[in-house]
Amino acid sequence: MFIRRDLKAALTRSVLISLFTWRRAAADDFLGDDERFGWWGDSFPTVADDRIGSRLWLLRRVKLTRQTQVDAEFYAREALQWLIDDGHCSAIEILSERLDDQRLNLRTVLTLADGERLDINPEHSWQVTYAV
Repeated sequence: MFIRRDLKAALTRSVLISLFTWRRAAADDFLGDDERFGWWGDSFPTVADDRIGSRLWLLRRVKLTRQTQVDAEFYAREALQWLIDDGHCSAIEILSERLDDQRLNLRTVLTLADGERLDINPEHSWQVTYAV
């Protein structure tokens, strides 16, 4: 099986936009201030509860702990769920790697409907350095 180059590029772009665009914070999310951020267009979705982006930005001021790693994986999975809901993928795997006390890498593996797997490793696209 071979993923067409244009499909691979489109899926990679979709994953990067979904992960690194700031989704509006939920009502029960802890904020360091009153700013909920997010894209204003999410206030008027054409499909109920359809949102763009992730809440990974909420982790920008927290210490890197095991819970932070779990939260990052949850936010990434939440942001990419639409790929399954819309039939672009049959499964999504989020892998995180804590390199030290200040760096967490996320990697995404998409399983397409035909079983082909696409590994997206945005190592140079997203890095968060945490205060020690």
